[in-house]
Amino acid sequence: MIRAVIFDVDGTLVNSVDLHAEAWREAFLKFGKDIEFQAIRSQIGKGGDQLLPVFWTKEELEKIEEPLTKYRSELFKSKYLPRVTGFPGVRELFEKLLNDGRKVALASSAKGDELQSYKKIARIDDLVKTETSTDDAEKSKPHPDIFEAALEKLKHPSTGECIVIGDTPYDMEAARKAGLSTIAVRTGGFPDDSLKGAVAIYDSPADLLANFDTSPLAQSEEVG
Repeated sequence: MIRAVIFDVDGTLVNSVDLHAEAWREAFLKFGKDIEFQAIRSQIGKGGDQLLPVFWTKEELEKIEEPLTKYRSELFKSKYLPRVTGFPGVRELFEKLLNDGRKVALASSAKGDELQSYKKIARIDDLVKTETSTDDAEKSKPHPDIFEAALEKLKHPSTGECIVIGDTPYDMEAARKAGLSTIAVRTGGFPDDSLKGAVAIYDSPADLLANFDTSPLAQSEEVG
């Protein structure tokens, strides 16, 4: 039985994937590199430590990683964060899980201060007490560090009693490395064939809630 649910945030609970890609593209241009939007978007779900090496050489990053990352962070907060919206059904899904006695946690590749903003945007800031962010991990997704930190904060439930809900292939990969199964949602805009590691795929949190009774969340046996 599923006793704990770990949620990704960007693209899963809040509509932010395109905005992150736009912010990274604008930051890259500022530092002299013109990368197509779609190429950057395909990497959203990773933290900056894993995204940047896809587009910049090690030698380039030695010179510009810190100022570029700082610029991107400040740009996102000032220009793009105000445009982030929550997906319908998120609060209701959390309430359903909590009322059923399940534990919930957040595991995001965002920085801790951004995560606090997302909780308010998703209308779950009063519902979630357990969370991990890039600040809690040595490496971001697709490495398992963030999910492993969430499991620790959840007091180490059996991996068969805990499941991840995410929207990117990097959630699938990180969860698998942490020994966890995943439910995928399509709200991040990633194609189904990239989410094939998931045990089930739903259109959105609202779709998962509407089909809760037939979902892996309602199954009495362990998932995995």
